[in-house]
Amino acid sequence: MITKSRYGKARANRTQLRATERVIAATAKHVRRRADAYSSGGKRLFDILFSLSVLILFSPIYLIIALLIYINSPGPILYVQRRVGRNGRLFGCYKFRTMVVNADRILTDMLNTCPISRAEYENSFKLKDDPRITPIGRWLRVTSLDEFPQFWNVLVGDMSVVGPRPLVKEELPKYGDAIDRVLTIRPGLTGLWQVSGRNDIPYPRRVQIDMHYAKHHCFWMDLYIIVKTIGVVIFPKGNGAY
Repeated sequence: MITKSRYGKARANRTQLRATERVIAATAKHVRRRADAYSSGGKRLFDILFSLSVLILFSPIYLIIALLIYINSPGPILYVQRRVGRNGRLFGCYKFRTMVVNADRILTDMLNTCPISRAEYENSFKLKDDPRITPIGRWLRVTSLDEFPQFWNVLVGDMSVVGPRPLVKEELPKYGDAIDRVLTIRPGLTGLWQVSGRNDIPYPRRVQIDMHYAKHHCFWMDLYIIVKTIGVVIFPKGNGAY
């Protein structure tokens, strides 16, 4: 009787465990299906509505920033850089100009004459104390307002509001095998990297963050990142931007 009772309990436990596993599997499948639906269509619709709203509502801010750049430094208002988008397609990524007009030539000269700067740039593709940045440009970078023109890139489909970092071609080898997965989605105006310390994060960790987003992104993750980004813009101190 005891043996049969124990056998019956064990059998009941196994049956309950299998039922629980089926519920978990069904729930995970449902969540994944909803995430896939968001990724395939809902995310793009959200991008269009959000970017269009920002471009319209914040148009006076755009004009003020453009005027400040014009007064502070001679040259164009916008800076366009070639970035790698979804499926490896190159596109022109827009930013408010934060550097002097001959910035590329200055960078070349600096990298050829200063080994320390060259090593820093080759490691992260940025310079912490970059002499090319204008006074207004430094403020725009710290607050991330220099990236506001990228809402146009979002509207036309080059980028997403939230996504992996928009990379330059020279960065692709640093991603190794992860680059194939990262390039399956549009790069983001903001993302996990931007709200997690930005340039203070070691490069290998940046790759891991982008890979994590590419695998697991969903509406609620995007909403969380957008809220965090607003906080970074309003309270920029110590956000890792430079």
